[in-house]
Amino acid sequence: MPRPARRMPRPAAMIVAPQPEAVEAGAEALAAGGSALDAVLACALTQGVVDPMMCGLAGLGVLTLFDPRTGGTTVLDALSTCPAAATPTMWVDRYLGECSDGYGYRLRDAVNEIGHGAVTTPGILRLMDLVHRRWGRLPWRGLFDAAVGHAEGGWAIRPHVHYMFTADEAAYGRLSMLDKLAFTAEGRALYLREDGTPKRPGEAVRNPAMAATLRAVAEGGAEAFHDGPIAEVIAKGMAAHGGLLSRADLAGFRVTETAPLRIAFRGFSIAVPPPPTGGIVVAEALTILSRFDLAAMGHNSAEFIRVVTGAMRIALADREAHIGDPVLHPPPLRELLSDDYADACADRIRRGETARALTLSGEPRDTTTISAVDADGMVATMTHTLGIPSGVIPPGTGIMLNGAMNWYDPRPGRPGSIAPGSKRFSSMAPLMVFDGEKPVVTLGAPGGAWIGVALIQVLLNLLEFGMGMQEAVQAPRFSATTPAIDVSNRIPRRVTAELERRGHEVKRSAFSYPFAAPHGIALWDGRLEGGADPQRDGMALAVERNAG
Repeated sequence: MPRPARRMPRPAAMIVAPQPEAVEAGAEALAAGGSALDAVLACALTQGVVDPMMCGLAGLGVLTLFDPRTGGTTVLDALSTCPAAATPTMWVDRYLGECSDGYGYRLRDAVNEIGHGAVTTPGILRLMDLVHRRWGRLPWRGLFDAAVGHAEGGWAIRPHVHYMFTADEAAYGRLSMLDKLAFTAEGRALYLREDGTPKRPGEAVRNPAMAATLRAVAEGGAEAFHDGPIAEVIAKGMAAHGGLLSRADLAGFRVTETAPLRIAFRGFSIAVPPPPTGGIVVAEALTILSRFDLAAMGHNSAEFIRVVTGAMRIALADREAHIGDPVLHPPPLRELLSDDYADACADRIRRGETARALTLSGEPRDTTTISAVDADGMVATMTHTLGIPSGVIPPGTGIMLNGAMNWYDPRPGRPGSIAPGSKRFSSMAPLMVFDGEKPVVTLGAPGGAWIGVALIQVLLNLLEFGMGMQEAVQAPRFSATTPAIDVSNRIPRRVTAELERRGHEVKRSAFSYPFAAPHGIALWDGRLEGGADPQRDGMALAVERNAG
């Protein structure tokens, strides 16, 4: 006898992010009638509690939002800025070199990485406040409930949090995360065991001081942080310890609103955030790759990897040469995305020529992301970060300040050099794919300089090879951010042997899911499918309504 058909509930909305607790907070906002934007904010605030070295109230970020009421897509840029006290030559005599993996710069005494001098002007709360006023449905205060509950009631160390807590990056020229956790008495009390080692998976963290700070922001909005009592505490600590950040810097931060860059690929329109974000890398590489029949090469074949890494290297070299703060260094976008340039680059790749292999400068991997869709068709995706944690927890606040001065090149005269009020290029690139005027994919990733190369591959998996979202984000990846072609441990050795026979240096990662951590939602034919990269601890969660 045939089984009776089940009337399955169909998802009306969805959210995906690397932290389960935060995803739940966003889903609760959607279930309460909130917009996709409300869900992103509730999720982001909770991420700052349960992944405190990745993001938080003193962080920075970029949001891309599609508004179904107007049919418009906008990008909100809250990347941090150099404090006004910064000068282009202030660290020239401390310069030791670039970090070997391309994530930042090494200075004597690590003054750009740890302590008060490492802190830039944060902007993520200004962004949250602004977008909530425009697109939020739920009360601002209610968006903080889950975050406050986890800060006050406690949360358990997850495997990826522990991995980051114990990361020792001395081989790359950076300090260990333990140095940051132990920098203040508050950090030691919150995140370390009695023997001085980081808390282990399953152990609890309770942060009542952070809960109080969150309540203050829930009550007073972004102004409580940027020009109120919290700003006063931060500014006092900066003045007492030789920091660059001032109360005027905090009060003066403003979010930049722009239109996305758009390119055509395989009949779709891809909308990426413009410079100083990493959307240009995705856009340029895909424009070049549109000249090739990639599907005929076979997914992750040696020829496919050769061609895709060739396009990546060209786009990454161009961003290194041309992309900084667009106000100070206007980028040649028309040239980089032109058909003539893409044709010339494709010809170079066909001839076996590529851009000079280089190790990139950029931000570390201490970042997170969120994507959400609501029942009315609003789509929002945000990537945010502390840059790297500075180790500074202002007394009584419970929050870690960003350490994003590590992003800035201490050598004057370069696109990413230190300049008062300037923004540094960031690889963050929360993006969307459109079929005509309809969004069909929302996607973002943490992972520093790997973000662009990961997003490129997920888009190819979706649009070139027809994968579903979960399959697309977990398929084996490779990277072209160093002189070697770096590959996942799941790329077959017969493939890498062929690349080596062709003269390419190949470096195999020990990890199965390396090179950023994409998370996204597909909306094909109105059906929602989420994908969460398995290397993080997250998930996609649907908010359902009954059929009929």
